[in-house]
Amino acid sequence: MDMPIDRRRFIAGAAAPALMAACRRPPATPGPDPSELDRAAQEPVLRLDGLSSPVIIDSIRLLKKDREYFVHVRSKDGAEGISVTNPPRANYLYPILNQLVIPFFIGKDARDLENLLWELYRWQDNYKLYGLALWSPQAWVEFAILDMLGRILDKPMGALIGEVRRREVAIYVASGRRDTTPEQEIDHLRELLEKSGARALKFRVGGRMSRNADSMPGRTERLIPLVRKSFGDAIDIHADSNSSYDARKAIEVGRMLEEVKAVFFEEPCEFDHLEETKQVADALTIPVAGGEQEYSHWRFRWMIANRGVDIVQPDLHYYGGMIPSVRVARMAEVAGMPTTVHISGGFGFVYMLHFASAVRDPGAYQEYKLGTERYNAWFDPPITVKDGKMSVPSGAGVGIRDLKGLLEGATVVA
Repeated sequence: MDMPIDRRRFIAGAAAPALMAACRRPPATPGPDPSELDRAAQEPVLRLDGLSSPVIIDSIRLLKKDREYFVHVRSKDGAEGISVTNPPRANYLYPILNQLVIPFFIGKDARDLENLLWELYRWQDNYKLYGLALWSPQAWVEFAILDMLGRILDKPMGALIGEVRRREVAIYVASGRRDTTPEQEIDHLRELLEKSGARALKFRVGGRMSRNADSMPGRTERLIPLVRKSFGDAIDIHADSNSSYDARKAIEVGRMLEEVKAVFFEEPCEFDHLEETKQVADALTIPVAGGEQEYSHWRFRWMIANRGVDIVQPDLHYYGGMIPSVRVARMAEVAGMPTTVHISGGFGFVYMLHFASAVRDPGAYQEYKLGTERYNAWFDPPITVKDGKMSVPSGAGVGIRDLKGLLEGATVVA
């Protein structure tokens, strides 16, 4: 196993060693011309070659079976697709889906999906709901339509948003806990690594949107060196503060993460305080990641143009789906930055796999919160993890093999 990836090596990706060793540019160095970012973002995303006939959407329904919510789409010709929502959002966002998202798509040609997303934003003044409340329902419908289009074309979802560049992706397994002592967290991380087969991990620091307070006194300061001491150099580590700090404190914690050669430091400051996050990114020698709770194309553009972060992290659900997230990745590519999407749990890691299979630079590792044990029976062949890498589903659309069987017994949520 290689030594942990430092910031410069991470950003350089597969570039030549000379580039990997290059110092990070000074903050004063101009970033990419915003017009270049605009050109990259405006290029068409979908690849629907061979789909010459209209695919008119006849119905879209929200279904529930056991604890899962599904969005099911059917065309007038009988083609089908589904998506799996991100828990627990459908519990309280279903009225927005049923009243303000689904009706817009009925009777529309699914091939025009890119433009339809813009028109949905305008329809019924939906833009006033801008954010997770609108973007998650939009993503559920977008994923279902992409699944249907992939099944029609007999192509995996990644092939609809770009060229499939990789059939497996390296993963890190993420701990979501702050209720553990450092010693308890080490035990928990060991268990996660064993269950997941990952060769990298992420743990949480700070108190979560906590104005510099830790989840328990001294936990972060003790945990950071203990993780490296416990796992050695064979495991790469990441840390997430979930908006815990101001810039001063974040830099202090970031220095500790530099000492243990962390792959990245995620969301060090309050997620919408872009200036403070940039201060941290400028001060540290490890990458700063952010964007999980970003809902604006224009703020992503600012983050990329001004190097407010080093790694952009749109959430595929929170940011409205594959198509908007690909546009962020294309802007990031112009700036030489990776796009490592955030996932919001449940089935979300499967959408992450398709996204990471197709974008040019998804970063060194993708996030995984366990789930193959629940969902693997849906796929043929099953998703596997070998040598720290997870296989990308190879079937049509999202890759679920038996929609009819999966949805048997599901009830409509009205």
